[in-house]
Amino acid sequence: MGFCMLIIDNILVSEEVVQQKFVCDLAACRGACCEEGDAGAPLEDEELPLIATYYKTVKPLLSESSIKVIKEKGTALYHEEFGWVTPTLPDDRELCVYALRNLSGVIECAFEKAYYSGLIPWKKPLSCHLFPIIVEKGKSGLPDRMNYEPREKICRPACSSGKKQNIFLFEFLKEAIIRKFGKEFYDALKEAAGRFMKNENAKYEGNPT
Repeated sequence: MGFCMLIIDNILVSEEVVQQKFVCDLAACRGACCEEGDAGAPLEDEELPLIATYYKTVKPLLSESSIKVIKEKGTALYHEEFGWVTPTLPDDRELCVYALRNLSGVIECAFEKAYYSGLIPWKKPLSCHLFPIIVEKGKSGLPDRMNYEPREKICRPACSSGKKQNIFLFEFLKEAIIRKFGKEFYDALKEAAGRFMKNENAKYEGNPT
C-alpha cells in the first residue's frame, strides 16, 4: 500500500491504484491468481444466488473433481477470515472450482467463458474482476479502502506490460471499477489521478505544487 491515500466518495484509495501501470499478461502468468492464495475468490452477498443459479449453466464445463467438491461443499462456502468465497480443490494449490485450464495450460473462468458465449449475463465474481485491486470494508464506521495488492511474482509481467503500453491500473480495470462503484466514481477517480500525477511530476521536476 502507498503512504498516500486519496479520498473519493468517502472511499480511501491507495496512491498505487492511480500510480501503477498494469495490464494482465495471461500468456506469462497463465491465470495463476485463480489458484494461488489462502482461499477461493471472495464473494459479495448479492453474488451468492447468482453463483448458485449460473452453476447449472457452467457445470458441463467443469472437471469431475470440481463438481464433486461443489456437491460436498456447495456453490459457495463461508471462510472465517475472508467471508463467503468460492470452493477450491484442496489438492491443486487452492485452484478455484470454477477455473478451467485451456489447451495452452492457461486458467480461465467458467463463468466468464459462459458470459462471452452469451449463455449468462454475469461475468465473474467482482473480486476476480477487480484483481489486483482489493476493496476492504471499513470497520466501525470507517471508510472502505481500495488498495493495490498484486501477487509480486505472478503479477510482474503485468507490470511490465502496463509500462510498455503506458496503461495505468485504474484504466485497465475501468469496467470492473464502474461495475463496483459506478461511472461517477470512476470519473472522479480518473480526475483525481490526473491531479495526483501532475503534482508528482511537479515535485520530480522541482517545481512548486
